[in-house]
Amino acid sequence: MIGRLRGRIVEKQPPRLVIDVAGVGYELEAPMSTFFALGQATNGDHETTLLTQMVVRDDALLLYGFASADERRLFRELIKVSGVGAKLALTVLSGMSVADFVATIEADDAARLTGLPGVGKKTAARLLVEMRDKLSGSSLAPALAASADQVGSNGSTRRDAREALVALGYKPAEAEKLMQGLDTDALDSEALIREALRRAVR
Repeated sequence: MIGRLRGRIVEKQPPRLVIDVAGVGYELEAPMSTFFALGQATNGDHETTLLTQMVVRDDALLLYGFASADERRLFRELIKVSGVGAKLALTVLSGMSVADFVATIEADDAARLTGLPGVGKKTAARLLVEMRDKLSGSSLAPALAASADQVGSNGSTRRDAREALVALGYKPAEAEKLMQGLDTDALDSEALIREALRRAVR
């Protein structure tokens, strides 16, 4: 089991990262909250440390990276929920911070959950029930409840942002609608994604 990686970021295209660790390139997927925490680090000029979670499927070994222990802890709990796979767990973590997710569960706010792509009414109801039980556990609740957000434009910037939103589960038309009216000249791709995701969960 790979639990942590420390190395240089050589590729960064949400939700995909490649980290060079002593000459070996590890490919990971990460939620947008982790990308925001990484900032502009890319092109091998910055060393970073990510906590990881390996998911074993019949056809692949997949590695997921997280900027904080709370993100990884919540990811691990989410993928235990019936009908919630790793992709949907990343979408949840991309759409709201750990603290926001905890607040959403505590407020029994199904509408906010259904604002995330891939989360229908049945999945939202299941998350509310099952995650409420998990959050009531003494080991998980304190860490999650205390967690906080971690958080030059042109045509390619908008395209990169749209592709990232599509990779997170939004349809191309939905991604465009979420970015409509945003200042693509003043925001970089990660800022565009952040603002679009904020719109999605309002």
